[in-house]
Amino acid sequence: MSLLWTGALLGLLAAIGLGTAVRASPPLRPIRLEARLAPYVADTPVPSRLLADGSTTGSSLLVVRRLLGPVLADLVRLVDRMVGGSTSVRRRLRGLGGDTTVEAFRMEQVVWGVLGLVGGGIGVTALTWVRGAPDPVLAGGGALFGAVLGVLGRDWWLSRELRLREEAMLSEFPVVADLLALAVVAGEAPVDAITRVCRLTNGHLASELGSAVAQSRAGIPMTRALSDVADRTTFEPFARFLDGFVVAIERGTPLADVLRAQAADVREIGKRALLEVGGKKEISMMAPVVFLILPVTVLFALYPGLLTLVSLTQ
Repeated sequence: MSLLWTGALLGLLAAIGLGTAVRASPPLRPIRLEARLAPYVADTPVPSRLLADGSTTGSSLLVVRRLLGPVLADLVRLVDRMVGGSTSVRRRLRGLGGDTTVEAFRMEQVVWGVLGLVGGGIGVTALTWVRGAPDPVLAGGGALFGAVLGVLGRDWWLSRELRLREEAMLSEFPVVADLLALAVVAGEAPVDAITRVCRLTNGHLASELGSAVAQSRAGIPMTRALSDVADRTTFEPFARFLDGFVVAIERGTPLADVLRAQAADVREIGKRALLEVGGKKEISMMAPVVFLILPVTVLFALYPGLLTLVSLTQ
């Protein structure tokens, strides 16, 4: 029976490899837009690799994308149809401030799903092999569960990265707001004040404000650049802060008073967040008290009396 299943598995792998090779062959391969336009733009000079972005050229998925491009494209479309929620994924990716697209994220989900598929199948097969003969139904179920877990795990990891980023931004927010208010009160212009804050601080907020300063130096109005940052971010207090900043600049409101009020609101937000964290920690601290310390205390109090009762009954 084991030789039969081994031969069937090898035949399945050979069939998958043959099908992949046939699907990627030139007669069946879909013609891409770049291949159609290549003869007409052949005289365009090739850009230097020294000027290329290292984050894109050194991507860990670049080799996989080149080797299994057509198959991965089909799997990406399948995952996108099954999971959906491209709007939520796009919002979270924009909130992270990176250049990752929804297509690249779906490809990462496919890779995670394939790894979960292989890991789940091998794990269940190994467990059933230890207990006796391997069960192909359990192995298939474990592989399917691993694939689903891998796809959902990548989505959970994206949400976790966004949550950690927002927590870091919340811890940086009071300092940035106070420095910006002090710079404006000292008489600096809004662009100069933001530039000084970006130069003196590090972190996610500094990078977001630095991108707005870079856009303003490229010719975009400062109010529009700040509005773009507010629309892109998922950290609501920071978005409200930027909206108030933009409204004060456009309507001619005294900017110093507005920033002082905004800084006070930011400090209140930090206090509320600290109280919420303290309340959660207090509840989590009750678990060892109720389930560990209290039972041991009751046991120490009742154990002598229990021994006395046992000795009297004997």
